[in-house]
Amino acid sequence: MPEYRTISEHELNRTLFQDFVRRQEVTKCWRKEPSGWTIKDAPFIDDWSEADYQTLISCLRNTLQTGGFVYAAFSGGALKGFVSVEPKLFGGSHRYLDLSSIHVSMDMRGHGIGRSLFHAAAQWAKAHGGKKLYISAHSAVESQAFYKAMGCTEAQQYDQTHVNAEPFDCQLEYQLERV
Repeated sequence: MPEYRTISEHELNRTLFQDFVRRQEVTKCWRKEPSGWTIKDAPFIDDWSEADYQTLISCLRNTLQTGGFVYAAFSGGALKGFVSVEPKLFGGSHRYLDLSSIHVSMDMRGHGIGRSLFHAAAQWAKAHGGKKLYISAHSAVESQAFYKAMGCTEAQQYDQTHVNAEPFDCQLEYQLERV
């Protein structure tokens, strides 16, 4: 049974991620076409380089330094999943808070960790004034199935910064009134 807890800034270093396996073998992705959403063949392997881990650590530190939320799942003392939510509201009346990351180690996917992390993020966001979570989500069919199972829908208002950074991501939202 995983243990869940918030992460502190001093814990954020490369050693924390030594047993975390990001790898995802993608075969099909959702793409937005003029006629609507469709599934396309788009095979690739998504894995993080050492530089990606350093960027992630820097981003998570910034999340904490600015008052955001970083929460994690551990199994046998090893990090097996984490989620982060940025503290700044955006999107006008939509009152979005950005779910900036959610990842589960490849060896622990399918065990409910993602669901637990997502619900913790939603509770935090609601307690901090959010009306909706905003998620710029990986377009892999498996990733989108997870978000759909959580109750996410296409974002009513796209955040252009996210769209520009990850043009193939699906822009989603989650209503926090459910929490």
